[in-house]
Amino acid sequence: MEADRAKATTSIDKEGLQALLDALAKRGYRVVGPTLREQTIVYDDIKAVEDFPAGWTDEQDGGRYKLVRRSDDALFGYAAGPHSWKKFLFPPIRQLWRATREAGAVKMAPELASTERFAFFGVRACELCAIAIQDRVFMNGALSDPHYRACRENAFLVAVNCGKAGGTCFCVSMNTGPKAESGFDLVLTELVGDGSHLFVVEAGSDKGRDVLAAVPQHAAKPEELKAADAIVAKTAASMGRAMRSDDLHDLLLANLDHPRWDAVAERCMTCANCTMVCPTCFCMTVEDSSDLVGTESSRSRRWDSCFTMDHSYVHGGSVRASAKSRYRQWMTHKLATWIDQFGTSGCVGCGRCITWCPVGIDITEEVAALRSGGPR
Repeated sequence: MEADRAKATTSIDKEGLQALLDALAKRGYRVVGPTLREQTIVYDDIKAVEDFPAGWTDEQDGGRYKLVRRSDDALFGYAAGPHSWKKFLFPPIRQLWRATREAGAVKMAPELASTERFAFFGVRACELCAIAIQDRVFMNGALSDPHYRACRENAFLVAVNCGKAGGTCFCVSMNTGPKAESGFDLVLTELVGDGSHLFVVEAGSDKGRDVLAAVPQHAAKPEELKAADAIVAKTAASMGRAMRSDDLHDLLLANLDHPRWDAVAERCMTCANCTMVCPTCFCMTVEDSSDLVGTESSRSRRWDSCFTMDHSYVHGGSVRASAKSRYRQWMTHKLATWIDQFGTSGCVGCGRCITWCPVGIDITEEVAALRSGGPR
């Protein structure tokens, strides 16, 4: 087994990494990956190795995110930032159709699915799981979203095994990381130190093997494989958070009237930050608009959140008018009834909802409080 893995694993240096970027661009992919902007690490266009956040890492805690310098020049030595890949697969705003009136006749045309081909570079294990969850929502159910499907089927995924756990990460608890197991075309493990800077590479698809064949490489040495495994093991052992997940469905549904919901509602601002940064949330609404002279109109889809009053609005008012009811809806759906709908939890343990909550509400802490108090 280990011998087979060694045969299928190669190593590349920084020049090889640039060759990989060039090979993807040559095949018509728009390469998107981590880069520095406005004191955060975000996903944006990448053309050269110099675009990566070399030598930077992040410190994260409840309601806190800060970039600091590393002691080395690692390109992927950070945890999850504010962006997730759903920004590209399920954009915040998507026009659905446009209608025009000419000479008394109305012509309506649907917005065609994009043909743009993305190469996502630096996808973490938890994010691969998040993409797989959104695949179930948008592609693998009774209905399929043509815009999502077109983008997803054209995407090339370069994963990176995590070399650092963030202060709010708990992917080990959710069985989603820190090692990428499937769903990628290529996966890298970064090795930096002792004067060398290498990336151990494994292919996960025929597309990945085809692209990798165009990159200068050497067979991974046993010590490189051992070092790569040690990095992932160290990351798994240093999670910033933990959350027991095997009983979440029954625990939450047995505690719908627990007083903890009132306690968290006193802090929650219902700002929807947690759902905006979440890589799996998919709430949406539609908006119709028209020009002032009445000759053109259109319908667009945009992100929404179960934390907004309008999301559950029906004639007469909002079904979930209180902060308590909206927070409870989000958490019980994410961790419990999502399983009933899609066969999996909606949480991948990335910790974004904790980091980017203005008041530092911690989903792992809330689960622990419900568990310790028992049903009420």
